[in-house]
Amino acid sequence: MDKKKVHRPRILIVDDDTAITKFIRANLEAEGWQTLRAADGAVALKAVEKELPDLVILDVLMPNVDGLEVLRRLRQWSQIPVIMLSVREEMAYKVKCLNLGADDYITKPFGADELVARVRAVLRRNEIVNILPRQSFFTSGKLEVNFVTTQVTMSGNQVRLTPTEYNLLLELVLNAGKVLPHGHLLQKIWGAEYGCQREYLHVFIARLRAKIEPDPVKPKYIITVPGVGYRFEAME
Repeated sequence: MDKKKVHRPRILIVDDDTAITKFIRANLEAEGWQTLRAADGAVALKAVEKELPDLVILDVLMPNVDGLEVLRRLRQWSQIPVIMLSVREEMAYKVKCLNLGADDYITKPFGADELVARVRAVLRRNEIVNILPRQSFFTSGKLEVNFVTTQVTMSGNQVRLTPTEYNLLLELVLNAGKVLPHGHLLQKIWGAEYGCQREYLHVFIARLRAKIEPDPVKPKYIITVPGVGYRFEAME
């Protein structure tokens, strides 16, 4: 009997520090994941285009092209999930990376358990939520979400969303008119381990607004309920 082939996620590790790279590879491969390596940003960009990995673990400080520039260039054409590595602990810097399109941020030094947990969480979020809504699409004003193709359009133009952005929008539109608390959204989309990290939610809400709101400063779809959470406003 033929056994169903199990997909083993391929993870590109981008860091010029050989010791850190070996540590990461050893722990990821122990979980059954495949790994690739790039020692600088320029090589990493070529590797992503050629190898199409499932996830990139990207150090900020690197020769030739730094991690922030790699992230900027990737987000011009790819929605591949990216975890940033940095020695900087400031919240403002973490938010900067998330705003540029990072999916997560790990501060050095880090342990094997944290690394594996973060990778597993990002890989999980990269899967489009498997739901069977009663209708095949959702429309609100000029926004349309096609649940069958997972395509989102605004005024007929396709909106490119990362899987995390799509899953967040999906949770909002499927509960249109309801106030969804911060904790609910964090645990539903990111997982229980992210229940207290509101900065992730704030950044991704801002990213969604920038893509679907006519005026992100004065949103009419994703409404903030101060101190509580967010509500999606359905329109005719």
